Order: sequence, then structure tokens, then C-alpha cells
Amino acid sequence: MREVFHDTLEDIQGRLVEVAELVSEAITKAVDAFTHGDVALAEEVIANDEQIDALAVSVDEIAIETLAMQQPVAHDLRVIISALRATASLERMGDLAEHIAQLVRSRYPERAIPKGLKGTFKKMGEKDVVAARTLVELLRTQDLKYAAELRDLDDDIDELHASVYERVLGDSFSGEIPGAIDATLASRYHERFADHAVSVAKKVVYLATGDWAGADDVVPEVEIIDTTPAD
Repeated sequence: MREVFHDTLEDIQGRLVEVAELVSEAITKAVDAFTHGDVALAEEVIANDEQIDALAVSVDEIAIETLAMQQPVAHDLRVIISALRATASLERMGDLAEHIAQLVRSRYPERAIPKGLKGTFKKMGEKDVVAARTLVELLRTQDLKYAAELRDLDDDIDELHASVYERVLGDSFSGEIPGAIDATLASRYHERFADHAVSVAKKVVYLATGDWAGADDVVPEVEIIDTTPAD
């Protein structure tokens, strides 16, 4: 029975990595679609979000069943609790990639990026892609150096997000109102994506250390009040 239990824990962790890989693929394609106005690629991201949702639900179902049947303690309990909390953020990251893709679709054949902000969004998108890939490695290896890297990436994205708001709200912005709305929403989606990656990283640190307070030393607490639309 103990061997079966540990196989189940490995299955949970393996599925988490798989969800993160799907999220990484989604944000990579969403950023590419947003940068180039590729509506076909955007449609692919939107269609594939159901796969992310379904796999995240399967992780939760296995974790809840294991809690009920095995009553784990100590590190084993932390694995399950961390998984349950991480899947919510991973699923939301998939939604945010989908929202970026939806902006592409809603503005096609026009581009969703206003003039003067292409460079900023290119940097923000690239950093989100790196954050997603770093999160995959963190979940796969449990190496906490990746958690620290995610913290730094999140700081960079926050700065870029602030610069978009400053540009859109500044007197020098010459874009139309729809462009300002698109820029504001897109920037918010990119910034929230990184925040959720940091939230997952904090849970991995907790899994490794058993200490929420200690997790803040590696990955500071991120308050996620997500006002982006749900599916």
C-alpha cells in the first residue's frame, strides 16, 4: 500500500509538470500570436485551453481522493496541499494566455498592440515565456534557484507593466481609445501571468521547506486579486 501511495504522489507531481508544460506552450503561442497578429495561432491557444483545464481538474481529483483515503502527514501532506493550491494558479495562467489570444482574435485583421508599445510588449512577452519555462523546471527538479529566478522575472515584468500604464495615461499617447484599452488589458494579462508563476513557486518552496514564512525569503508574497475575466 505504501508503494502504491508513493506512486500516486509521483503521479500528482508528474501531472503538475505536464500542466505547466501545456501552460508554457500556451503562453509561447499567445505571445507569438499577439506580436504578429496571427489569428490562426490565437485560435489554437483558445481551443487548447480546455486541455489545460481538464488536466488541472484531474490533479485535483487525485489529490482529494488521496487525502480522503490515505490521510497523509508531514512531507506527503505538503505534496498534496501544494498540488491543490498550485493547480489553481496554473489553470489561471492558461486562462491568461487564452485572454491574450482573444485580444488578437477580437482585433483581427488589425494588430492589438498600439504604435509605440511594440517594444515594451515584446520584452514583456519574452519574459512571460521565460517565466513559464522556468516554472516547468522548478516543478520538475524542485531546485529552488528557479524560484529566485521567477522572483526576478516578476520584478522586471512589473516594471514593464507600469511603463505601459504611464505611456497610455500620459499626454504624449496618440493612440485611439480601443488601442489604449487593448494595451491596458494585455499588460494586465502579462503581469498577472507572472504573478501566478510566483505564487506557484512559493508553494514549491513550502513543499521543500515546510515553512510558509521561509518561502517568503525566497519568493516574496504576491497578492493576487485577479480582475481579469473568467471563462
